[in-house]
Amino acid sequence: MTFQRLSVCADDFGMSQDIDEGVIALAQSHRLTAVSCMAHAPWFERDAARLNGLDVDVGLHLTFTERLGARRFYLSLPRLTAYAYARLLDIARITRQIERQLDRFEHTVGRAPDFVDGHQHVHQLPQIREALLGVLAHRYGNEGLWVRCTKPGAQAGLPYACRNKAAVIGALGATAFTQLAAAAGLTCNRRLLGVYDFRGGVQRYTDLLDRWLRNARDGDLLMCHPALTGTGCDDHAGQRAAEFQALASPGFARALQRHGLQLARQGAGQAYKPFGRSAGGASQRHLPHA
Repeated sequence: MTFQRLSVCADDFGMSQDIDEGVIALAQSHRLTAVSCMAHAPWFERDAARLNGLDVDVGLHLTFTERLGARRFYLSLPRLTAYAYARLLDIARITRQIERQLDRFEHTVGRAPDFVDGHQHVHQLPQIREALLGVLAHRYGNEGLWVRCTKPGAQAGLPYACRNKAAVIGALGATAFTQLAAAAGLTCNRRLLGVYDFRGGVQRYTDLLDRWLRNARDGDLLMCHPALTGTGCDDHAGQRAAEFQALASPGFARALQRHGLQLARQGAGQAYKPFGRSAGGASQRHLPHA
């Protein structure tokens, strides 16, 4: 049987202890292939070292829409999106914030990120995408680095609300971002799965998960937002715990097998692997600019 390759990325590492514990448990169980980290989040510095040696790509979850520390650029997502499309953002300020988040990531993890994406997909917005790709090229030369594409994956059988939300996310910048990324020599996942309304509990998420896996194609990425329990996170804490339960269950492994999928790291040079088999620990990218 020929398997298609799927990456599974857990977002928001560092936001809370509960999120970090859930993400680490899933990574240790080979349920994840990537972890996206909020560099200025309150728990990131304490927990980042626990990702060492795990068989996952570790990346920066670029953040402009959460209040994570003093003297940080912050706008609500609607305002940030409106300003970006009106090209009213302060490019110098945006660039400094990208640099600071990469500095914090490198200082804490001890190396460059394997990838960069954005909290609430801000990395693909006008002005931000140009600033981000410029910073990445200057710091790393883009060797071995990947970025997240938000183009919707196949949506057969998914509820209208999920299909619509995925389409809106993609329309906010996926095509322009991936074209610029390709021109800069960066690699991307093929398409994005995992978009929904963060509601419904374990059973609904399990049902959606099965539909995403049924729709998955080689090179797609499934994003998720798990937490160990439903406390201490945010307004979506209960649903984060539901995601954790579904991803940690034996049913997830069976669904991957049933749909002809194997988990795969997006990182350059990483061998694709069957579910549950370690390929030798996290990559160790150096810092070319250091």
